Amino acid sequence: MARRALTTTAAAFAMTASLLLTACGGGDAKPSDDIKGADKGTGSPSSSASGSASADVQRPDVSVPKDLDLVFDFDRPSDPDSAAALEDAANYIRALNHGITKQDPEDAAYQFYSSGQASQYAHSQIKEYVDGGWTLTGRDRYYDAEISSGDESGKVKTVNVTFCEDQSKVFGKEVKSEKVHRTKESLASYQKFTLLMTSAKGNPVWRAQQVTVEGKAEACRG
Repeated sequence: MARRALTTTAAAFAMTASLLLTACGGGDAKPSDDIKGADKGTGSPSSSASGSASADVQRPDVSVPKDLDLVFDFDRPSDPDSAAALEDAANYIRALNHGITKQDPEDAAYQFYSSGQASQYAHSQIKEYVDGGWTLTGRDRYYDAEISSGDESGKVKTVNVTFCEDQSKVFGKEVKSEKVHRTKESLASYQKFTLLMTSAKGNPVWRAQQVTVEGKAEACRG
């Protein structure tokens, strides 16, 4: 089930991209909602792989129904900031899916893990699903994460995070009838995300500020 494209400019990356969120394919999988080497249980309100400093931060629930399996096939970086930024980039994706499955465009989870354009993107994607009467089911896999340090000021740290998404086994499901719409794997099943993650110094939480999504990402298909 393809969603219509939303277009925006992410000045932080000096590029314009179509913002797409699609669901296509078919299949089943066991739950695997974790980053390799990171703590599991990200559905709990205060869980994180950001380190012990996160223990004092009350994080929102980002759990999704059992029929939606979010797989983050990432290796955890050795650098603490990179590891924390990558985990909260995953939490942003979890939060977006949490909003879709809760059918709430004003869901607190994505607002916690994002600001600015990235928050607007999450809101618009969730609202499209709600307005269309759709939710998601199946296995949604994220992989091939790359991290690079961004600019750093006296108060704010930034990290650029990119990763691929394979949607070939996640499908659109009608909320009222619970009918699942399955489509075959194709180039449209693959996307590449680029997120600008920011964190105020002394704050263990990293938030997505800008997000661009490249649809039909050939590099992610291999």
